[in-house]
Amino acid sequence: MTQVTEHGGGVWSLRVPIPDNPLGHTLVHVVDTDRGPVLVDTGWDDPDSWSELTAGLGALGLAPRDVHGVVVTHHHPDHHGLSGRVREESGAWIAMHAADAAVVRRTRESDPGTWLDYLARKLASAGAPEEHLAPLRAARSGGRIRTLPGLGAALPDREIVPGELLDLAGRRLRAVWTPGHTPGHVCLHLEEEHPAGLPGRGRLFSGDHLLPGISPHIGLYEDPDDATVTDPLGDYLDSLERIGRLGVAEVLPAHQHAFPDAAGRVRELLAHHEDRLTGLLALLTAPLTPWQLAERMEWNRPWDRIPHGSRNIAVSEAEAHIRRLVKLGRAEAVPGTEPVAYAAV
Repeated sequence: MTQVTEHGGGVWSLRVPIPDNPLGHTLVHVVDTDRGPVLVDTGWDDPDSWSELTAGLGALGLAPRDVHGVVVTHHHPDHHGLSGRVREESGAWIAMHAADAAVVRRTRESDPGTWLDYLARKLASAGAPEEHLAPLRAARSGGRIRTLPGLGAALPDREIVPGELLDLAGRRLRAVWTPGHTPGHVCLHLEEEHPAGLPGRGRLFSGDHLLPGISPHIGLYEDPDDATVTDPLGDYLDSLERIGRLGVAEVLPAHQHAFPDAAGRVRELLAHHEDRLTGLLALLTAPLTPWQLAERMEWNRPWDRIPHGSRNIAVSEAEAHIRRLVKLGRAEAVPGTEPVAYAAV
């Protein structure tokens, strides 16, 4: 049965499934405007997901052709995947932050093998063993890469500008740039009185930035053509503090469920990452490569039970934490190591 939740004040959420993913579903939000419904995110590009999105809209007396616009919190396929199909059905505009639009454009324009070549090189430099790299090389040579999600993601036709109100007739929805999970992730502050009278300054569509029970993945910003040393974890922590200062009455995230007390959740996540950085410093009393550090970090299951693709994500997260420690002057690369190992200072 399609699960539709009414949040009041012309806002609903639709549960759109994510195939073969423990998160289960994306919460696609429907916002009523004077020019028609606008979606915040759209869900994964999959036939079952499209059927559920269509059914959810149908429960509200709507169809995809009625959608006026799509606001994308970030470029990941469980959020942006169906945006193109919605636009094909309705002529709706698609809005996204410029940094994530650049990721979509680069992915569309690059040869599909570029990504796997880059990933293999990066993992090798992080200390990944040959048995982990072999499947990537096999996929590259075996022609299976064209099935990777996101290769044909829709190009947005509007830019979300941080700090500005989006052009939604009859609504006040302001963009808040919250990089970390992706370089162009945005939260969306609905600057309207809470329909149930909860104290605070409106509601927040938080995408993956602020979730009630899990911490979003914070890995490196991946760009094969850009050697800039970024600090995604630092970006995320700064963004969390920015959201904590908004004082919203309720958070409407893209996964799990709506919740109050954004500031309290921000404090929990800041403390979580500080504890994690402290724990990693204890591991780095002896030099470790990013791969070796990932093997020793705490995940939601033992390392030997983490699937191949999820290990790539874990290593990226380890690298993001190492970069933060290096930037803070609490760790440094060990001279002469290859692949590069890091140690606490």
